[in-house]
Amino acid sequence: MGRETGLSDLRAALLTLAQERGTGKSFCPSEAARMLAADWRPLMPQLRQVAAQLQDEGLLQATQKGHPVHPLAARGPIRLTLGSGPRRPLP
Repeated sequence: MGRETGLSDLRAALLTLAQERGTGKSFCPSEAARMLAADWRPLMPQLRQVAAQLQDEGLLQATQKGHPVHPLAARGPIRLTLGSGPRRPLP
């Protein structure tokens, strides 16, 4: 049996994808989930939580239709990009 995917794995996958894409390029969080598990859909709620933490740290920025959003408040698909440093939380 494989090991369980932990929060550090999710964090590493999100940051790796963001760094591979580089500044100004985005990715869907499901890409990180697919890297980690064949049955990736159950990871999505945790991935959004980790993305929210990374956004709060200024490491990632979530967008929806090109506008900044908070990963936990947004409904529907989001995209993630590299952040530009610490920032204040979005409403």
